[in-house]
Amino acid sequence: PGNVKGSCYLLLASFFGAVMGALIKYVGQRINVFEILFIRQLFVLLFVFPVILANLRTVFQTNIFRFHLLRSVFSTIAMTAGFTALIHMPLAEVTAISFVRTLFATLLAIIFFREIVGLRRWITTIVGFLGVLIVVRPDSDNINYYAFLAIFSAFFVACITLILKKLSRVDRPSTIIGYQSIFILNFLLGPAIFFWVHPSILDIIYISVIGCLMSMLQWLLINAFKVGDVGAIAPMEYTRLIFSTIIGAIFFSEIPSLWTGLGAIIIIGSSFYTVRRNLILRKERGTKDIQQ
Repeated sequence: PGNVKGSCYLLLASFFGAVMGALIKYVGQRINVFEILFIRQLFVLLFVFPVILANLRTVFQTNIFRFHLLRSVFSTIAMTAGFTALIHMPLAEVTAISFVRTLFATLLAIIFFREIVGLRRWITTIVGFLGVLIVVRPDSDNINYYAFLAIFSAFFVACITLILKKLSRVDRPSTIIGYQSIFILNFLLGPAIFFWVHPSILDIIYISVIGCLMSMLQWLLINAFKVGDVGAIAPMEYTRLIFSTIIGAIFFSEIPSLWTGLGAIIIIGSSFYTVRRNLILRKERGTKDIQQ
């Protein structure tokens, strides 16, 4: 069945995401995040190059060039902030904070699309952000700036999601992939050269695996939501927190605190409710349009 198949895709994507985060954390102890991203992006470009080459005449034809540029800028910011947080924070904490992107997307939809949000979704969004505060536990004497980078990354991921909705309605996937791959590589070139540290063969292998996992992750996510119902399979994405917790404990001796667990439950619960609620409202709007 589609939902079972989609759940399996999403479960595997969650595992690959946790492994990728662990590799970034490990390699990041020796190599700057810009260099990791640049080398990783080179491998991603190798994967998508056949797609670009096959559609060379039309792949860069678009009427919304500025959105491709904006998406690439936001992606670079999100990855830089998120990878930096991964290197300096426990995997479970960064993973829990990353789920707040769903709540940011709700706020951005209100601001830019003037979407009307009911009292229940407002309460859910506020509760979700309280969950982030529980995970971060901000203290005036000991501010965790890396936690704010993780939140910053989640915000830009939400922005990317909204831009991608616009792009996917107008341009083909090959155009979106082509622009993103080339733009991000160029954005990272300068910082990567500035912070360059000669990587070992093993480091290059690790970063190439990160690039492979990223490409596989994108493929699995696309296919998961292609064959499965969003409301039915979405909970499987939160298993990434379980995988990250296990990997963090085994390989980095990171034991999550009770506060991290409590905050993660609140964030995941509010994010899941928001996804379900958005799906219900979308179906109701579709029913009204058909009746009219």
